[in-house]
Amino acid sequence: MLFFGVAGGLFAATEIAELVIVNANIYTVNPLQPKAKALAVRGGKIIAVGETVAEYIGPQTRVLDLGGATVIPGLIDSHVHMANFGFMVETFDLRSINSVAEVAAIVARRAATLPAGSWVQGRAWDQTNWGGAFPDQSALTKAAPEHPVYLTRVDGHAAWVNKKALALAGITKATPDPMGGKIIRDAHGEPTGILIDRAQGLVGSKIPTASDEQIRQRLRAAAVECAKLGMTSVHDAGVSAHVIRAYRQLIAEKKLPVRVNAMIGGEGALWQQYLQSGPEIGEYLTVRTIKLVADGAMGSRGAAFWQPYTDDPENSGLLILPQATIEKVSREAVSKGFQVATHAIGDRANRVALDAYGVVLGENNDKRFRIEHAQAVSLPDFEKFRRFGVIASMQTSHATSDMRWAAKRMGPDRLMGAYAWRRFWNTGVKFANGSDFPVEEPNPFYGFFAAVARQDHQGFPAGGWMPDQKMTRAETLHSFTLGGAYAAFEEKSKGSLEVGKIADFLVLGSDVMTVPELEIPKVKVRMTFLGGQTVYGVQ
Repeated sequence: MLFFGVAGGLFAATEIAELVIVNANIYTVNPLQPKAKALAVRGGKIIAVGETVAEYIGPQTRVLDLGGATVIPGLIDSHVHMANFGFMVETFDLRSINSVAEVAAIVARRAATLPAGSWVQGRAWDQTNWGGAFPDQSALTKAAPEHPVYLTRVDGHAAWVNKKALALAGITKATPDPMGGKIIRDAHGEPTGILIDRAQGLVGSKIPTASDEQIRQRLRAAAVECAKLGMTSVHDAGVSAHVIRAYRQLIAEKKLPVRVNAMIGGEGALWQQYLQSGPEIGEYLTVRTIKLVADGAMGSRGAAFWQPYTDDPENSGLLILPQATIEKVSREAVSKGFQVATHAIGDRANRVALDAYGVVLGENNDKRFRIEHAQAVSLPDFEKFRRFGVIASMQTSHATSDMRWAAKRMGPDRLMGAYAWRRFWNTGVKFANGSDFPVEEPNPFYGFFAAVARQDHQGFPAGGWMPDQKMTRAETLHSFTLGGAYAAFEEKSKGSLEVGKIADFLVLGSDVMTVPELEIPKVKVRMTFLGGQTVYGVQ
């Protein structure tokens, strides 16, 4: 006996669901069927979506009556750093610290628990919290004179170290700036303890490498938090062979409650290995992208601009990779079926990456190369994204974090092309959303709120910052679902709740599509389903 399912699929009468959701407020992100009240799952995939799916219920079917609760597809964060987030969980987060003295006190307390000579590490300090001036090594040296200290700035593109760390790395007045990096110096030419971009490696290379077990634990902690916050897929931007090995171990142990699209961290041995073997496509782990870094970050004034920073007229940032290198890697990637994703924040870095892509790709291609962040783009270059089929992989909460100082860095003219999601959308550029955690908070509803309101969580500024660049809620949901799926070549298998797609979805505590704007950051996830299995929450 045969019959038609609610969504139009033809199924055998024996197609009994393992899980059925009823009495729900479902946003499918399927334009042909945008709303539904029920769905059915079998074998990890959706077999029916509609007003009712009663015919799919059998004696062993798990039926969840949600009492009108909202269901959306599992959210996809298209730019994260999983191991870094797990590391921050086990150390300390300096994101909200508002003075050098407070940071030093935290470092002193941590040092007191460690043997002399052990490294004290932490993440997310932000000098704009205490007036904007970079600190020097003195406070950290006083707090931990017998311990080398290495603290990563919130954007990951600067390090703050103490005198012992400088000594271990052999950094002196005579040490030259490395290519693509900068050692901040005082009026006498002495290193202050602030290292920008590739200069971080002068000290970072001296820190003992984490063990495989430490990496596995960090990834596990990050993945558990992702499931709790509603992420069912993440794009891990810049991984090592150790991280890929740890992911495989977690998958084998059935301890990875999130799907991972991993980007190889630049040229090197791992990239050469994958060029030989080709892309790795899996249910829980896919490796088909190489991530390049073209410049630094705007907060530490390392993003590469054509003109100097408005608030630093002797500095126009750091171009870390020339166009020729991006072209070379792009040709290698295209020849072996890989995607390229290039970190580019300043207008110069964005154009260099776009021009390199354009030489290799030409127009009207479907290679889906990406630019990560695309924070400040010259107005003529938006059309290049569309012509070359380049995805703008952006993180909407960056705008609401940076709006305190972005105009001071760029001035009014460059600001017109900054954090310009609406301009990308209107130009016809594919757009994928994310958080860049732990640079930003991992909660995807913070990014959702930033996209539609362009305000902080207290509603400032009234009407939103650069409000002409706001997105609608429907567009924002698309950017966190189908937008991310498209960026990973996965839109046929995930990103919307349709027959035949994997059953990754969320049950929310409130309706993110209708609650007052200021309530969006407060939306909680009640349950997270991965392939129809509960990975967070209970009935």
